[in-house]
Amino acid sequence: MKIVIIGAGISGCTAYLQLKKHLPGSHTITIYESHDTSRDRKFHDGNQEEDATHSSTLIVGGGLGIGPNGLHVLKRLDEDLLRDIVRGGYVVSHGNLKSKHGRLLIRMDNSAPGVGDELPMHMVGCSREWLWRCLRARIPDGDIVTKRVARVVASPDDRNTIYFKDGSPADEADLVIGADGIKSVAKRALFPEAEEDPFPPHYEGVCGIGGFLPSSEVKDLVEKGSMNFVFGGNGFFGYFFSNSSSTAPHRDSPHHVSEPGELLAWWSTYSVDECPDPKSLDMDDVLQQLHKRHEHWGDPVVQKVLKSARVKNMYPTWTSPQLPTWERDGVVLVGDAAHALPSTSGQGSSQALEDVESFAKFLSYFLGKVEHHGVKECKEAVKLAAKQYMDLRRPRIQAILDEARKRQNQKRDMGVIQEYLMYSIMWIMGFFPSVINKSAQQVFSYNVAEHVDRVLAEMDASRA
Repeated sequence: MKIVIIGAGISGCTAYLQLKKHLPGSHTITIYESHDTSRDRKFHDGNQEEDATHSSTLIVGGGLGIGPNGLHVLKRLDEDLLRDIVRGGYVVSHGNLKSKHGRLLIRMDNSAPGVGDELPMHMVGCSREWLWRCLRARIPDGDIVTKRVARVVASPDDRNTIYFKDGSPADEADLVIGADGIKSVAKRALFPEAEEDPFPPHYEGVCGIGGFLPSSEVKDLVEKGSMNFVFGGNGFFGYFFSNSSSTAPHRDSPHHVSEPGELLAWWSTYSVDECPDPKSLDMDDVLQQLHKRHEHWGDPVVQKVLKSARVKNMYPTWTSPQLPTWERDGVVLVGDAAHALPSTSGQGSSQALEDVESFAKFLSYFLGKVEHHGVKECKEAVKLAAKQYMDLRRPRIQAILDEARKRQNQKRDMGVIQEYLMYSIMWIMGFFPSVINKSAQQVFSYNVAEHVDRVLAEMDASRA
């Protein structure tokens, strides 16, 4: 079977590794990526070297959180991979929701119960680039081709065709996986009748900026193992230690909270009606707005950050509308190409990881049912796998998206009465931790591999 993956980001790299792990027999897998992934920022244990040259815009965004559900996907894929990722990040066992005055309103559990004698697994915060690097390092350079895809044509009876911007000869594949993000080129193959994208990305009216601060300046002010969310009437501020101490004995374990390392990650999210163009922004003006927005906030960490903050990038929040399908004639979408989630979900990367594991397992099952891997048989296996993948994934994604949009509204501008009403509701909710943590636990404790196995077992039983 010939497989092409479009996009060598987190979703694309994970899709490659999952397919290599699960698919029976021998298959050819090629990733097409528009940017050169062999040259990029130099990293050591999750920390970017200051003099490194960034040559790829495919790595966007600052920090991210990988929930226990996503970490379990990585563990099943490769335990050494999981250890590498955790080593370059920081384990956060809980989240603190605070008022702009620094008052703790809600404490949330960021853990999932262990299996058997295993300790609970906690969330891991790390840079988006470190997660990507750990995945990319496990893919042979020859399997990633630096080419910009212009368009994909899905064929019901033959291989799908991939055309390139540079006019070079087109490629063909039995399966094309669109892992090319919210502005996916592969997505257009699912709706060939439309002249323009019928489901364009939607700007959510919220932007974020962020950076890093030496943790020595705030170690006595930030609780070990915490991810902190500070709410105010004119925006939102977050911070957490971004790496573990190099001498921490369990720094590669998601089951242990280590002593923090040398950096604290921070970010500020706020309302902006019109989506700004990050390329033409006056970053000095953005920094002045940051100071003005938070100058009267009483949280001491926020004030420490303001004293030394530098702003280099801005990240608008985009989501994608619900697509009627994620598959057509052997073109399958995963991750942000299928369902971009707002950052408030805390599940963007974890849901992409769940996507590719579930699809790879379904495809492995249906390919295993055919004796000959001709074009017709491969197409049919992909179609059957994609249907099960969508049926399993879409309800979960929608539930997470709905919850994230509720939380995102708390980051928009509001009046004084609204602001203090928000604090009051959060403070009251803080007295009922089991209620607060219930929905998070349902997300964190979910095992997508077990869910797939149950579906397949039911299919086998129905045929018996």
